[in-house]
Amino acid sequence: MIEENPGHSAWYIERFRSMASEGHDLDGEARFIDAMVGRGARILDAGCGPGRVGGRLAALGHPVVGVDIDPDLITAAEGDHPNAVWLARDLAVLDLVSDGISEPFDAIVSGGNVMTFLDPATRRSVLHRLRAHLAPEGRLAVGFGADRGYHFDEFFADAASVALRVDLRLASWDLRVFDASSTFLVAVLSAG
Repeated sequence: MIEENPGHSAWYIERFRSMASEGHDLDGEARFIDAMVGRGARILDAGCGPGRVGGRLAALGHPVVGVDIDPDLITAAEGDHPNAVWLARDLAVLDLVSDGISEPFDAIVSGGNVMTFLDPATRRSVLHRLRAHLAPEGRLAVGFGADRGYHFDEFFADAASVALRVDLRLASWDLRVFDASSTFLVAVLSAG
């Protein structure tokens, strides 16, 4: 995306800064994750962008590590949300142990359609790497929209292929029921 549109990162950063300054509610994913975990839970924001979700979770007292492949988005996250750790890394080969982060995560969140922005050839690798960073009782929450080139059934098959069990399927971050007509998926997965 950056190759096709070099100004995308700057636009994306400014979009969320503007929305925040206008008073838009940008915390749906963070509220969802915060409700899933206890106080002080270790959280990985996978595909964190400019830190909107992870930054809010860190402000709520959770130790947060955010990872995104785009260094401009990481720089924005560092500036706007200095209370978390932000790293420019590729989710397909993510190895936080090599960065000195050896404790697994109680929760991993991948919101903002991250899964649909991945190279389709790396989707299973990304899910495998995220599973490798989960604590034994940890959960992974993934959210993305339909008609973005990644069918929900394909996602579920990819998750199963790396031994991730689907614990919950929702149609939104605000807990709406998922059914055959849903145009958005929030899946909560665990190591199965």
